[in-house]
Amino acid sequence: MTTDKKEFSPQQLDRIIEMAWEDRTPFEAIRYQFGLPEKEMIVLMRGQLKTTSFKRWRKRVNSGISQKHLKKRHPDINRFKCSRQRAITGNKISKR
Repeated sequence: MTTDKKEFSPQQLDRIIEMAWEDRTPFEAIRYQFGLPEKEMIVLMRGQLKTTSFKRWRKRVNSGISQKHLKKRHPDINRFKCSRQRAITGNKISKR
């Protein structure tokens, strides 16, 4: 883990947590967009979620359902978003 602590705005933090809960968003996408590796992501989630929610998230990530790790994905899936989702613009945080 790096020694420098990353600071995120409330909107960025909300988006990171949302991406972490999504099954199809791999850790690599979060790292690419926010520079947050998996180990730091776990620390962030532990600090932001209630204990029961964090345990539920970790259990889900490590289950066979989640595809949070690219190694668990089927090789035909080569995207970070659903094929029916609108194209992502140059913005780092999606508009709601």
